[in-house]
Amino acid sequence: MAGKEEPEARILVVDDERNIRELLSVSLRFAGFTVEVAQNGHEALTVESSFGADLVVLDIMLPDMDGFEVLRHLREREPELPVLFLTAKDDIQDKIQGLTVGGDDYITKPFSLEEVIARIRAVLRRTRPNEAEDSIIRYMDLELNEDSYEVRRAGREIELSPTEFKLLRYLMINKERVVSKIQILDHVWEYDWHGEVSIVESYISYLRRKIDSADSLGITNPEEAKNLVPLIHTKRGIGYVLRGGK
Repeated sequence: MAGKEEPEARILVVDDERNIRELLSVSLRFAGFTVEVAQNGHEALTVESSFGADLVVLDIMLPDMDGFEVLRHLREREPELPVLFLTAKDDIQDKIQGLTVGGDDYITKPFSLEEVIARIRAVLRRTRPNEAEDSIIRYMDLELNEDSYEVRRAGREIELSPTEFKLLRYLMINKERVVSKIQILDHVWEYDWHGEVSIVESYISYLRRKIDSADSLGITNPEEAKNLVPLIHTKRGIGYVLRGGK
């Protein structure tokens, strides 16, 4: 069995709302990050000193000091530490102040978990210029480009709707891990979406027709079609997994 994969990055989540801390910590861990949490500014500074975060998700409205002050203290110790502000405030002046004091991005509540994860990865890409990480997610002969919104399999371009694209991306970043229908709803249709899980089944079916079908991919060579490996698999009673094989 392969060893445990290295985490994508270390993320510190600072928010005084317990449900927000739990929601983000669980989702970010599931997406491949190592996560620590803090409920106020002083705790954030203490935790970060030993944790060594690669990025901080920082609420502005904290009970002891505001996020801007926390950021100033963090930057005194780690001048290049990326910070993504997360707040219920949507006033333009707060956004301007957050970016003026050195924030790298700004997301308002209520938020999409998928958007938070995408913004975190975008900030990490910008602030890690010497790393080989790019915007393309690959698995076997499947490629998804987050910047151009292009998907290819076996070199052939696949046209996907925005929801199909988000669903495929979620399966790819969790490759070879079984994800439940509820997890897919939370990450693709956003955490506060109260629809039926049947919509997941429908979109999985649409996606299969496009990426696992030789006809849809325009593969006419019988040998090439025979070698096309189905990638989306159903785990009955559990969920779905992107995997090359049964």
